[in-house]
Amino acid sequence: MGKTKKQRRDPKAELAALITEYKKLAPEQRAAVAAQVKAPMRVHLAQAEQGMLMDRSPGQMASVLTDGIELQAPHLDLIDKLYARIADGEQIKAMIEMPPRHGKSQRASRWGPLWFLRRRPLLRVMLASYGSELADDHGRWVRDQIAEHTDALGITLHPGSRAASRFDLVPPPKSGVRGGMVTAGVGGSLNGKGFNLGIVDDPFKGSDDAGSPAQRDRVWEWYRSVFFTRRAPQASIIIINTRWHEDDLCGRLLEQNPDGWERINLPAVAFAENDALGRPPGAALWPSRYDEAALAEIRAEVGERIWWALYQQQPRPMEGGVWKWSWISDHRITPQQLLGIILTRVVVFVDPSGGDVLRDEVGLVAAGRDAAGELYVIADRSAKMGAEQWGREACLLAIEQAADAIGVESNFGGDMARQVIAQAWAQLEREGLTRGMLRPRLIDVFAKQGKRLRAEPIAQLYHLGRVHHVGEHVSLEGQMVTWMAGMDSPDRMDAAVHALTELADPSGNTGPGIGTYTRGPLPGRR
Repeated sequence: MGKTKKQRRDPKAELAALITEYKKLAPEQRAAVAAQVKAPMRVHLAQAEQGMLMDRSPGQMASVLTDGIELQAPHLDLIDKLYARIADGEQIKAMIEMPPRHGKSQRASRWGPLWFLRRRPLLRVMLASYGSELADDHGRWVRDQIAEHTDALGITLHPGSRAASRFDLVPPPKSGVRGGMVTAGVGGSLNGKGFNLGIVDDPFKGSDDAGSPAQRDRVWEWYRSVFFTRRAPQASIIIINTRWHEDDLCGRLLEQNPDGWERINLPAVAFAENDALGRPPGAALWPSRYDEAALAEIRAEVGERIWWALYQQQPRPMEGGVWKWSWISDHRITPQQLLGIILTRVVVFVDPSGGDVLRDEVGLVAAGRDAAGELYVIADRSAKMGAEQWGREACLLAIEQAADAIGVESNFGGDMARQVIAQAWAQLEREGLTRGMLRPRLIDVFAKQGKRLRAEPIAQLYHLGRVHHVGEHVSLEGQMVTWMAGMDSPDRMDAAVHALTELADPSGNTGPGIGTYTRGPLPGRR
């Protein structure tokens, strides 16, 4: 009987069971076990430790397989975490927006899919790029890594399916399900193929490609009718992009369903308070490779339009007929520079929406003036808001900036505007948020002139270098440079024009029914 049992032993199964139990131990317990076992078992335990390390993230796996050569950085950690969530079964639609030469494709289109297949070898990855050659390059790289590191990865290429554009993995025993990867060019056919993880990496070849309306339509239709229809139940999608154009694939998807997508938006130089990595404005994304000085040199070489599209992930449209980009960018100052400037007046202006709260934005802009007559656009808090919300936000912005006046375009209704502001201010007083300020004066603006007649004098001040944007106001600036006479005037731009018109008249007398008043330096601002 004992001999029969001995013959039935399965050393491989016993070793696998031991390794499984070993992996459940705490790190200090594993170290103690490894110190006690004999050399052959220590080899198996070392391999188990290596596998556990590789399981953590694509970056950890890359470091193991390249002996530490593959670089890691905080922005790449965000991509790793995204893949970890997908491998754990979470259904995600995500956009990765990063500048060139910062490792996005290497991590998200190569190491990421390789790591995903190691973790989920029964599932399928589909990757598409602007051309089949580039997509196949990514597939070939993943395939070759599996062939080279089969033992370490624990997955094996199927002998009958090893093409760069499509390869399968050997299924586990008693399973007919094959995981694997398929690649294709954007616009190509994907009939008979599906995915659990779909990746679109740079759907446009470059600026000319993205600038073509016909090509943008072609990519959009391919995504909707070909790529998206190949997803399996609970599939995840990752789109990797440099934002060449505001109406690119990411732009259209965000316009259609802005709340349905997670965004890893990583500009080369931080400029927003809600930076994904918590960087202060002006900080570089990967300073060990491209520090602030190197990025400033790149910006000077490529120009503002390419800089904002490729490096800042904020594509800016072509110029229209009134404002020019250089009039804004050449005279911009930083928030730190504003600290050294004494503002004699600060106003907040509101341009209410036309009534459709779901579609139209409320323009809400703060601007200031110094003793020399220089003008400053300080803040743009425009958003889709109802009257109660914009009243509160206007008052909060006035408190934040110690404004002496709140202006409202009174085509909206002067009495109603006063009531909205008065009620919002009273509520903030009850909440103890007014900081002891008296309510700023309310200025009614009656827009009797045509929009071009109102806008052109302010545009001329920009041309003369007398208007300075404090920091970046991407949406407002985009509206300015694309607006032409005869077009509907966007609310952000209208609010800014009204504020700057008020400040440009040193007497404060900007129209009928508006009183004249002046003010000295604002207390408590510095």
